[in-house]
Amino acid sequence: KTMHVHFERLDMSEYMESHTISRLVGAPPGYVGYEQGGLLTEMIKKHPHTVLLLDEVEKAHPDIMNILLQVMDGAKLTDNNGIVTDFKNVILVMTSNIGTKEANVMGFHKDNSMKTNKALETFFSPEFRNRLSATITFNTLDLKALLMIVNIELDKVNILLKGKNINLELSKKAKEYLANEGYDERYGARHIARVIDQQVKEALSDEILFGALKKGGSVKIDYKDKKLQFQFLEQ
Repeated sequence: KTMHVHFERLDMSEYMESHTISRLVGAPPGYVGYEQGGLLTEMIKKHPHTVLLLDEVEKAHPDIMNILLQVMDGAKLTDNNGIVTDFKNVILVMTSNIGTKEANVMGFHKDNSMKTNKALETFFSPEFRNRLSATITFNTLDLKALLMIVNIELDKVNILLKGKNINLELSKKAKEYLANEGYDERYGARHIARVIDQQVKEALSDEILFGALKKGGSVKIDYKDKKLQFQFLEQ
């Protein structure tokens, strides 16, 4: 929306089996649904100027890589009904977790990109790699980045609490604890929201319903003695 370009995302883990290819380019004539066309070709016909994100592309069936190779090579794709779709105005972005096992040390390290490139060379064919305009390696998250994510999630909690006239404050130590608890070397920071749900929101729920925060107030959370400490101040 910011770029004023249409955006589409395909989760490639949904295309792991060979029969799912027909969902992208359409079923062959005579098969059920052939008249509907394929998901990929139809979305590009509808929005020729598109940023297309293929998420976790390494999970897709190998035959789909051949389809992508055709798109990158000739900027067009022929569906199973013989109709050609033009991809000249499509920006193709692919994400992958390839190399995460190798680059498993938290923080910035010079050899992370080398290990990731080696994993890419093992997985993707030379023809496929040669048609990529660029490969961007993201290093694992450091504590500063994790704290930013924690603050974003806590802002969401504060928005919910604002309607109940409750203010939430956490010390730096408490935020660092949540960041470390929610971080996983392989899966990144995706568990931070769940950790906040379990260790902050659930602890507040009883106080909001039956305790000190029933009529509003403020909450201060610190990290001491290897656990979160809650201080409730009534309105």
